[in-house]
Amino acid sequence: MSFWKSQLIEVIDWTEPRDGLLSYRFPVEGNEIKSGAQLTVRDTQVALFVEEGRPADVFAPGLHTLDTENLPVLTKLKSWPYGFKSPFKAEVYFFSLRQQLGQRWGTPAPITIRDKEFGAVQIRMFGIFSYHLSDIPAFFQKVSGTREQYTREELDQELIGRIASSAATAFAQSGVPFLDMAANQAKLAAAIKLALQGEVQELGISIDSFVVENVSVPEALQQALTDKMSLGIIGEDLNKFSQYQAARALTEAAKNPGGLGGIGAGLAVGAAVGKAMSHAFCPKCGSPAQADAQFCAKCGNKL
Repeated sequence: MSFWKSQLIEVIDWTEPRDGLLSYRFPVEGNEIKSGAQLTVRDTQVALFVEEGRPADVFAPGLHTLDTENLPVLTKLKSWPYGFKSPFKAEVYFFSLRQQLGQRWGTPAPITIRDKEFGAVQIRMFGIFSYHLSDIPAFFQKVSGTREQYTREELDQELIGRIASSAATAFAQSGVPFLDMAANQAKLAAAIKLALQGEVQELGISIDSFVVENVSVPEALQQALTDKMSLGIIGEDLNKFSQYQAARALTEAAKNPGGLGGIGAGLAVGAAVGKAMSHAFCPKCGSPAQADAQFCAKCGNKL
């Protein structure tokens, strides 16, 4: 009698021994659950009974006595029309409902997006997000399956891949120009969250928060943006061209100690070009000036 009694499971619970576990299969194999056994589901958990791979009864937080009344689906699957009094076998899985906070995400490779001003642009992004399990049967069937344990790290790999796809879609639909992205990161994050929620909802996952912390571009594009801003300054005042050239010459010389001798040449070229460009147009009316002209032919301003 003591042998058979030892084979009957009378208490079923899970204490979540470590952080990062999303699901845990209670060890029932080889043992039988006693009719009238006590199932304890804590506040941050859900318990799922599974019969031959099919989700059956779901138990919310609380203390449950296992009998016919609270195992209606399992009773039907096992063909117990009049209930059961003998021990039975079924797989029992616990799932954590806690919010998974502060999860890091980043694009594994540059994402190619289409910008209204720059055309095709490759960007990288990273930030944080949080989520929780919202549909346990769907998550069991499509994600965790019959594994003994399923961890947060395993799910993060799936989510990060979907984030990259959602980010490209959200950016295209948001209409935010690339140059204004830094000032609209909250808007971009909201758009990505909405797109991502549509991707993972069928997996039984709900996205609680999504934050874009940084958006970066390749070095070549960053240099092109810098040059564009520099040319914008030149367009406002042609006389600043020589200052811009001097600054560029000093920067390049600082990178290459052997090139310090070229600073003077760079400054001279910058000054000469700046002077030539400043005399190519009338500073007062902006009209083109003829070569060697002393006065503007249109307004008479001295060149």
